Amino acid sequence: MTKLMGQNMMRKDGAAHQTERKAIFPTLSPKTVQTVWEAQFKAATQKILDGLATRRTADLVKDFAMPVSGDALKAITGLTQMTSQEMDSVSQGMIDGCANYAGDPEVEARCYDCTASIDAHISNHISGGLKDDDMSLIAVQQRAGLSDAQLRANVKLAISGGQNEPRDAIAGILWAILERPKLQEALREGVVSYLQVFEEFTRWISPIGMSPRRIAKPYHYNGVDFAIDTRIFLMFSSANHDEKYFDDPNQFDPWRDTSKSIPFGAGPHFCAGAWAARSLIVNVALPMILDAFPNMTLNGSVEFSGWAFRGPVEVPVTW
Repeated sequence: MTKLMGQNMMRKDGAAHQTERKAIFPTLSPKTVQTVWEAQFKAATQKILDGLATRRTADLVKDFAMPVSGDALKAITGLTQMTSQEMDSVSQGMIDGCANYAGDPEVEARCYDCTASIDAHISNHISGGLKDDDMSLIAVQQRAGLSDAQLRANVKLAISGGQNEPRDAIAGILWAILERPKLQEALREGVVSYLQVFEEFTRWISPIGMSPRRIAKPYHYNGVDFAIDTRIFLMFSSANHDEKYFDDPNQFDPWRDTSKSIPFGAGPHFCAGAWAARSLIVNVALPMILDAFPNMTLNGSVEFSGWAFRGPVEVPVTW
């Protein structure tokens, strides 16, 4: 990640991490999400739904979740001149590059193409001047005095982590709802909330299932010695299925207590975009599409793919 995207705040700890996290907080704070971004999320999502209104079938991954996630990320980063399709493409290219443990030169080259495209968009956006009331990730980092390299690395981080996870969660949750008529009825009657469905789905099928880390100091845990520079995987998807905390963890149960789940991580590196993700998915994407197409039904089988990043390949529907 550091080689291909620059050293972003995810790859820093302690004071260095906190400095950059504090700098971006104005963009992703609960207040900014509520007062600035949510209205933009709704407007962009309505346009997507208007485009679907003349149709009778769709793939919820490609035709709804992907552009909804991409448009939200365009607003938050400030890169509004990008298309949602390009946002999705460059995000995937960087994810593939960071997971390129075998060092495939073609994968690395594609990743560099994606980061170069993002850099060009950032430069173009900055050259146009940034307004004082601009709450985008680019603007708040510049006002906070972060270096150009820090600014660019953190925008790339937001794109690599802020596109596919909401996309996969939106499409996956809609699949889970459409498979369960009783759940649809419970949502309509207010017996269960979209927030409960979101929290349980992201525990059950975590969009981020794994995060790699490097051991920084000698450590011993549960009979295992961890040596400096050892690579480890932190398995969020496994933790979210821990039988000590969740009864029958392989079952999807929106009524369960999910307070012990960690789909957004925990501690100092708790996902900075968590409030934005909840707003986009819980308050905007799910209720808006189900209100727009109340008779929508699944129109084929749904296959999930991936384990570090997990989501449905496609969700065919008709209405």
